[in-house]
Amino acid sequence: MYEETDQMVSAQMQKSLDWMITHGWKIGLILLAGLAAWIVAGWLGTRLSGLFKRSQTDDNSRKLGQTLGGALRWTLRSAVLIAATVLVLNQLGVNVKPVIYKAVDWLITQGPGIVFTLILGFVALKVATLLGAKLTGYLQRDKFDVELQKRADTLSSVVRWVLKTGILIVILVMLLGKFGVEIGPIIAAAGIVGLAVGFGAQNLVQDVISGFFILLEDQVRVGDVVQLDGRGGLVERVTLRMIVLRDLSGNVHYVRNGKIDVVTNMTKEYSRYVFNIGVSYREDVDEVIGVIKRVDEELRADPEFKNDIIQPIEVMGLDEFADSALIIKARTTTKPIKQWRVGREFNRRLKLAFDKQGIEIPFPHLTLYPGKDKKGDSPSLKLQVEGGAQIPPIAGG
Repeated sequence: MYEETDQMVSAQMQKSLDWMITHGWKIGLILLAGLAAWIVAGWLGTRLSGLFKRSQTDDNSRKLGQTLGGALRWTLRSAVLIAATVLVLNQLGVNVKPVIYKAVDWLITQGPGIVFTLILGFVALKVATLLGAKLTGYLQRDKFDVELQKRADTLSSVVRWVLKTGILIVILVMLLGKFGVEIGPIIAAAGIVGLAVGFGAQNLVQDVISGFFILLEDQVRVGDVVQLDGRGGLVERVTLRMIVLRDLSGNVHYVRNGKIDVVTNMTKEYSRYVFNIGVSYREDVDEVIGVIKRVDEELRADPEFKNDIIQPIEVMGLDEFADSALIIKARTTTKPIKQWRVGREFNRRLKLAFDKQGIEIPFPHLTLYPGKDKKGDSPSLKLQVEGGAQIPPIAGG
């Protein structure tokens, strides 16, 4: 029994040795050759990419050369891997001819369509990148406006992302069809999923669309002072989803773009400060207007403020007969966000000028009128001062 077992083991070992002598060294040689071809394919792709990059000065052309080099490297290595696998399977006794015949037939029938689809997708992606660059160049009319450049970069990146995402989805669906996958159910499922996501994220979609048009129309920039949705403050950040404001007290407000109906920008291109100047009824209006203009001239001559004021003060005249004062309306035009600084300094200087000229800025007061009866008599008034002292009644009439 032991002799038979030894003979069987010896026969198996002899068979394995014969197989190794016949096929093993061939498989090892195939693997070594495949490894060498793999390294050479990588070297060729890198070499081609380097040559193309050195011959071009444009960044886009260099990126194109890098992409072509990577594609060549991937194609050659894939071919090496497939060839090595087929040769190894052949040495292992696997009949790969039917598979090869089917693969060749599939490449002949479907290969050109796949190649055309890939080329079409590549061209479409390049066109999307070019459109984004053109949009950036169109929006960046003022190269010295940093915020305008930020807006242009944001819009162009959004446009490129939308276009490239749509192109990649279309190319993927077309390729799945070339590989024999039924794309009808996929499109139907994508429609259902998109509808569900749309209902669930409608506020997000609304915010993104509104933010896109806010940036496109240049309604708000970082550094502007605006009022949005009942909140006002300095714009610290603008995104496709929200605008971040910080008010005078330091409170930060996050306003969703989809909730913004009206944008009030107080620092767009220029700013204005409106003055409602009240003086006593006994004052000469023309004299008061002259003092206002003189204070404005002095302020515009001040080196600390002259660069902030765009034009002389505009006095609109006597605007209102108020209960205790005559209201003279005026306004000054300043550079963006400088109106409050200029307005406060103007008010300070105007108060000093009024005091110097003896012009009264009245405080609210009342005139008491007791009224008269049909006989022309008025009721007496009793007045009492602090400390309890009482003044004799004042007879009417």
